[in-house]
Amino acid sequence: MAFQPVFSRKRFVATIGIAFAVTVAILFVANFAFAQAPPPPPVKPSQILHTLPLTKFYDTPHPLPAGKPGELIRWEPFDEYELPPEVSAVRILYHSRSASGEDVATSGVVLIPSEQKPPAGGWPVIAWAHGATGVARVCAPSLMRNVGHGPFLSMYVNLGYAVVATDYTGLGTSFRNAFLDAPSNATDVIGSISAARAAVPQLGARWIVMGEGEGSLAVVAVAEKQNEIRDPGYLGSIAISGLTDAKEVFAHSTQGPAIGMFTFLAYGIKTVYPQFQVTDMLTEKSLPLYQQIQQNCGETATQLRPAEALKPGWENNEFVKQYFARNSLGQTQARAAILVISADPDRTVPVTVAAPVIARMCKQGDRVQWERYPNLEPGRVIGDSARDQITWIEARFAGRPAPVNCP
Repeated sequence: MAFQPVFSRKRFVATIGIAFAVTVAILFVANFAFAQAPPPPPVKPSQILHTLPLTKFYDTPHPLPAGKPGELIRWEPFDEYELPPEVSAVRILYHSRSASGEDVATSGVVLIPSEQKPPAGGWPVIAWAHGATGVARVCAPSLMRNVGHGPFLSMYVNLGYAVVATDYTGLGTSFRNAFLDAPSNATDVIGSISAARAAVPQLGARWIVMGEGEGSLAVVAVAEKQNEIRDPGYLGSIAISGLTDAKEVFAHSTQGPAIGMFTFLAYGIKTVYPQFQVTDMLTEKSLPLYQQIQQNCGETATQLRPAEALKPGWENNEFVKQYFARNSLGQTQARAAILVISADPDRTVPVTVAAPVIARMCKQGDRVQWERYPNLEPGRVIGDSARDQITWIEARFAGRPAPVNCP
């Protein structure tokens, strides 16, 4: 008989209400990657209270001893997060692969119910692909006291799921982060599942992946990689806000003042293609900002205009074009169902730019359900669409057919 997560209707209603109330306040930063970027202000005591120190747990030898993707390096229970008492946390460090195939270490956290017994077959798993937080080591969500999305993720734990949340390589660990690179982030997500099961044997074999912002690109890349990997436990993906090709994200950004984000782009390209010269893209005026993002997290701002920050013809650089090409979704058929959730008023990544991606996915036979929320701000859609998320996830674990509404 298909597994159904164990929870009471009373707990379901109460949990949803609490989550809706708190997630709006916490998750408005989901599109941090698309915000402006400035010399970081001095660290305030309030910021320190919301972050955790980077400990030796995240350190690895150089060179890293060989390991297969998803192989666990170490784990530790961790009780210093601001999470409900019924949620237990375990930090994990595991092997992954960079875009060039290099063996790298990646960190993350596993959240499980602490006051329930796992069902037969183990906890059903939700892999979480987070939105952009930065590119520095200290930007890892597992170094945030609320794990970046504590109330939202705790809601799912209370509903009887285990949540496996990767940091992505280079956030936490001492390797470079491949900013916005969907194939790299997808590799980290997939590896986190095996590592989490090794650390927490109560996890079951079946899983879905859900992500927002930068993570929405990653979850579609997971679905595309699964067409080759064919993990029988993988059941589908949910992409929330910001689903579009990376090229479209940055093409839209040149129309506004959010130039700082291009330093993140340059950093990501340099990670994927070490031969890339940052000075072929960024002007001398924007290089100090490029140096700052490697050390700090948080919103930053710059007065630079596009013509001042970017070299003329930067988009024609061979490595820029290759990076955009590898981050064009819908080029490879996806496996299992995909739910796409969009907020129409999203000004950073207009919902209209998702349409060509979804059209490509549908044309090649992907099973896509696209739900648009015309009256919700982007920061609210992740919480206010939770009922639809839960219904869709329950149906996947129950083995029911996935709805499709391809245009």
